[in-house]
Amino acid sequence: MQIQDTHSKLIGYLLWIFGFLGAHRFYYGRPVTGTIWFFTLGLLGVGWLIDLFLIPSMDREADLRFHAGPLDYNVAWLLLTFLGVFGVHRLYQGKWLTGLLYLLTGGLFLAGVLYDFWTLNEQVSLRNAQRSY
Repeated sequence: MQIQDTHSKLIGYLLWIFGFLGAHRFYYGRPVTGTIWFFTLGLLGVGWLIDLFLIPSMDREADLRFHAGPLDYNVAWLLLTFLGVFGVHRLYQGKWLTGLLYLLTGGLFLAGVLYDFWTLNEQVSLRNAQRSY
């Protein structure tokens, strides 16, 4: 079985620059520690600095954990990060109803966007698994 590259190290390192807010940890499917990094500013910078060396292993784990397929994780994450309140990341996944709902409600008043930061990798992985059969 060949491992597919679902997540990009380049995107991981770019998000690491803002990693004291946990962005790279959310990207690699670690929402609990991403939330901890967000509220503690990367464990007061210490965890953020250590993560510089942990990103390659987080990338490998994400590649093993999530299904590759027609939906690109990097595109989905960029859409969520910059256009999440408009639901564009949901439209990209083919979730038209919730995409329109996000568009009309500001990402369900930001609560939906926060939920998607926690679950986007699983959402894309599920869609990719469904489309590969």
